[in-house]
This record gives sequence, C-alpha cells and structure tokens, in this order.
Amino acid sequence: MRNFRKPKYNMEIMGVILALAWPTMLEQLMQTAVQYIDTAMVGTLGTQATAAVGATTTVNWLITSTISAVGVGFLAFIAQAYGAGDRKNASKAVAQLVTVTVVIGTLFTLVTVLISGVLPVWMQVDPQIRQLTSAYFFVMYLPMLPRTAIILFGTALRAAGDSKTPMKVGATVNLINIVLNFLLIYPSHPVQLLGYTVMFPGAGMGVVGAALASAIAFTVGGVQITYVLWHHRVISPKGAKFAPDRTILGPCMKVALPNMLQRFGTSLGYVAFASMINSLGEVATAAHTIANTVESAFYIPGYGMQTAASTLAGNAYGARDNQRMKDLAAMFIPLEIGLMIVSGGALFFVASGLVGVFSSNDAVIALGTTVLKMVALSEPFYGFSIILEGLMLGVGDTRKPFLFNILGMWGIRIVGTFVCTQMLGMGLVAAWGCMVAHNVLLFVMYQICYIRGSWNPLEKAIPAEK
Repeated sequence: MRNFRKPKYNMEIMGVILALAWPTMLEQLMQTAVQYIDTAMVGTLGTQATAAVGATTTVNWLITSTISAVGVGFLAFIAQAYGAGDRKNASKAVAQLVTVTVVIGTLFTLVTVLISGVLPVWMQVDPQIRQLTSAYFFVMYLPMLPRTAIILFGTALRAAGDSKTPMKVGATVNLINIVLNFLLIYPSHPVQLLGYTVMFPGAGMGVVGAALASAIAFTVGGVQITYVLWHHRVISPKGAKFAPDRTILGPCMKVALPNMLQRFGTSLGYVAFASMINSLGEVATAAHTIANTVESAFYIPGYGMQTAASTLAGNAYGARDNQRMKDLAAMFIPLEIGLMIVSGGALFFVASGLVGVFSSNDAVIALGTTVLKMVALSEPFYGFSIILEGLMLGVGDTRKPFLFNILGMWGIRIVGTFVCTQMLGMGLVAAWGCMVAHNVLLFVMYQICYIRGSWNPLEKAIPAEK
C-alpha cells in the first residue's frame, strides 16, 4: 500500500476509496432496485398483500446477516492465503466453506420450514393476513441452501479478487426475479404493443407468486455461483478434503463469532421491533414496510464507504502506520457525513412521492411519509456511526461495536417502542421516534470513542509520527 500521508487529501487516495466502495454500492443498488420493484408490484394487490410480504422482512435480515457473519471469518483466511500465493491453503479453506455452506443452508431450511406456520403469530401479524404471510414465508425460504451458497461463495470469490462474478450472479437473480414476477403475480391480461392488443400470460398467484419468483431466482443464482467456484483456477475446492479441519475452522470462526453475535443480536432486535409494529394493524405494517424499502436505497452510499474504510484501516493497522490511520479517519468522516446529508436531504423531499409509488392508500402514504422525514434528519448522525464502526472493524475491534449496537437496539429502540406502543397506545410515529433516538445514541457513543482515541489501537501502541 502506498503512503498517502503527504498530502493527506489527494486524488490518489480518493481513487482508492471509490474503487473499494463502488462494487458494494452497485451490488446493494441492484438488490434495492429489485426490492423496490417487488414492493411496488405486490403493492398493486392492496394493503394486505404489502403487509403480508413485509411482515417477515426483519426475519430475512436476521437470517442473512448471520450467514454473512460466517463469511467474514473465511474472507480473511482465504484473502491472506490467496495474497501469499498459497493455493493449497486457499483451496482447503474453500472446501471447508463448502461444508459449512451445506450445514448452515440445510439447517436454516429446516428451521424456516418448521416455523413458517407459527411465525406470523410470533410476529403479531394481523389475523386476517396470517395465512398469506405464512405461505409467502414458506415458499420464499424453501431454497435456503442456494441462498446460503450465493452469500458465502460470493465472499470466497471476492477474497480471491473476483468481485465481478458475485455481481453477475446478483444481476441474474434480479433479472429472473423481475420477469417471473410479471408472469406469476398477475393473471393473464391484455397489453397494448405497437397498436396491437397482445394477451400477456400470467398465473395470477399474487403474493405466493412473488415468493415463488424469488425462490426460483435464488436457486438459479446458487447453482451458477457454485459452478463458478468449483471451476475457479485458483481456489477451486476440487481435490481438497471436506471433512471438518480445526486448523482452518478455528481461526475462521474466531473472527466470525464476534461479528455473528453483533449481527444476530441487532437483527433479533429488528424482529422484535417489527413484531410490535405488526401489532398496530395492517396500515402501520404496510407503511413501515414501504418506509423501510424506500429508506434502504438512501443508506447505500454510507455502507459502501464503510466497506472501504474497513479495508484501508486494516491495511494501515497491518503496516502499524498510526499517522495514516488518523489521516484516513480525517478524510472518511467528513466525506461520509457529507454524503449522508445529501442522501438525507433527498429522502426528506422525495419521501411522499416514493411512498406513493408503492401504495395508493392515503393513510399509508401519509404515515410512511411522516416517518421517512423523521429518519431523514438523523442520517448524518448515523453516517458518522457507520464510518467509525467500519474503521474499528478494520482493525479487528468487534467488542465496542457489539456493545454499542446491542445497547442502542435493546436499551433504546426496543424498550422505548414497547413502552410507547404496547403500554401507552402510541403508533408508528412513536416507534420510529425510538429508532431516531437509537441513531442519535450511536452517534454520541461513537463520538466519545473518537474523541478519546479508543477507536485506534495504534494511538497508544505506537507514538504518533511527527
């Protein structure tokens, strides 16, 4: 890694940041675009359909974040072996990852299938849409093995420097999902093309059709990425042993477990949060679902920068370059806050129009617009938290982010939402107010950490360079 210390702010380091950030942004953008399309297409079926699809969204976050955390451990091991030219250890690690993928994918398949019937009850979904929610969840999560393969095998390929394949697989999944949505959600209907009326075929399966479209798309994507990994010229697991190997699983899980605990604890909080919101009725659930979908696109710049921050902080830490570490923070923090100010401002002004894309219900539009404008004001504060967390994860500090996130989620958002909605009878606006308070608390804790210098382990270990 080149020394970027002089000058601190130059086009070269900016180029490195953008080169690291854009693949994550593009991949998330594709995922968000399909989420927008799915929500809009299901939204034409009515408020109940939107609520049924969105009622278990947070369970998806819980599952996928847990799987992704496992990938973090293998990412470091494979990247180091690949960078050192040690093909044998890289292939061994990938073989172990294949075994882990089969175990985790099978386990989550069994769990999701078994709980699909009772999950809507646990999530306090409106009784009128529980059966529909259950059917959607069952079909959507039946192909958990290929979905796990997409996440974990994509991590392995990125560790070997191949970021294009995961993006191509994501594009394939998105394209198949969109096409099948048109064919499976709606019944056959006439379409005007070049002055001619053409009967467009459709299965008319509604919400279940949307789930089936996603399930098929994930299955194709899982097969595609497995084929590429198996035939990879460097990290193919062919010929390696798939039996558990402690020498590889040990160091991988040592990195993965703290990250997994943080993601699991936070995602479980999202599930509890959504459960309390679902108890407020289908209008609140639909507004919450749509607002979450809209908001997700405006976090893409923030999380793209977090990926770059983690990578560059890890490089500086490995080089024991304290000055570069401080220079990176001095560049990333204002850049991130600036991006989130622009993003939050855009969200504030376009909130009503975007919510209207997904629903024609006036009550849903009004409620969704209100909560989006609230959270838009807190995005710059959240941006600071995102970037400092990225810097800390890059140097291997998972303890403080874990404590901060768990305290904010459970101590503020969950307790506050329970008091407001379940005890005081308040609605969705109060619940999202607790979410904003959570974001502000994270900002305060990370700000204290930054001011004290405890985010940077080199600050005390190595004297600052003059």
